[in-house]
Amino acid sequence: MAWNDTRPLSPHLQHYKLPLTAYLSVAHRAAGIINSVAIALLVLLIASAAGTPENYEFMSGIANSWFGKLAMFGFTLSLYYHMANGIRHLFWDVGHGFELETARKSGIACMAVAGVLSVITWMVALAA
Repeated sequence: MAWNDTRPLSPHLQHYKLPLTAYLSVAHRAAGIINSVAIALLVLLIASAAGTPENYEFMSGIANSWFGKLAMFGFTLSLYYHMANGIRHLFWDVGHGFELETARKSGIACMAVAGVLSVITWMVALAA
């Protein structure tokens, strides 16, 4: 059988505009991975307190650096996003919120809640 170059190819993902819920689904999975890695790093920081003063000073220096604080803010944002989207999934589990517009609005709400709660958390933490 000869190859037919004139037949149309199947569309690829580059030709589709994915809905917001698809991006949020990927973000939810990524947030779970980020949370796992961040929790492991927090365990190392806490465990270093039980070790030598040099170990704790090293880990504390990393955590208190601009990069460490940025990473912890990202971790906070990831935790809140994963929580908000998890609550959204609980509603989906009982059959609510599947309409396209409702799903889009609840996705935007998840992102807004994560951002607002992260900023509030850090405002409180830095004020203390």
